[in-house]
Amino acid sequence: MLNIYNVNSLVHWEERDIRLREDLVRYFSDYIRSFLRSVNPAWDVRRVEAPTLMPRSLVSNAYSHEDIWVQERLSETDTALVLRPETTPSTYIYMQHVLGNHSRTRLPLCVWQAGKSYRREQEQPTKHVRLKEFWQLEFQCAFTADSGNDYHVACLEPVRRMIGSVIHLPTRIVPSDRLPAYSEVTMDIEVDNGDKWMEVCSISKRTDFPQRYRSQPRKGPSIDHAVTVLEIAIGLDRCVYNWNIAANR
Repeated sequence: MLNIYNVNSLVHWEERDIRLREDLVRYFSDYIRSFLRSVNPAWDVRRVEAPTLMPRSLVSNAYSHEDIWVQERLSETDTALVLRPETTPSTYIYMQHVLGNHSRTRLPLCVWQAGKSYRREQEQPTKHVRLKEFWQLEFQCAFTADSGNDYHVACLEPVRRMIGSVIHLPTRIVPSDRLPAYSEVTMDIEVDNGDKWMEVCSISKRTDFPQRYRSQPRKGPSIDHAVTVLEIAIGLDRCVYNWNIAANR
């Protein structure tokens, strides 16, 4: 990770780090898919890519213009666009599309993305990895709220082991120091890199999926369900950064 612009939070990545990131995406996505299907073989797991530019209307109002990068509107007819601060809204839009237009698509459904997001982070030393342009790997795992499986509790230790197995530094699970309005519970996975315990993954039980889900039993009327989403959000830049610390010891 090279800070050769001499601007905090803007870094260059070299080939070894890029290849490591790509390997982590493959390993983590295969692991999460296997975990979900070990708990419930019915999980439908799909990857999607969405534009990094997105309509401002889809971004949570929790992000002000001081938090995000907003495109200048050259005319009143221009759609207000922003560089996405997270991948979740674009994933939700895709999930609504396939659930609404393809009768064979059913819950439980996991859709994931690996890509860049952008935020106006405060100026901090590079070692804190609070980057303005950063890589996210996010899994949005939607299931009916009346499911008998507590996927959030079930995934915490497996995901901690998954991260620890590749970073080779001590890891722990802790309650998040912030609880977003959309989450019933959020837990973080942190890595001890010798300088600090650094958050590398956040796991939330989200209640903000924008539509309900209707199932149709073989007999009887359809059933309307609330939807819960297990979100597993991994900071790929922080994983690469900490892997390098362990590798250089």
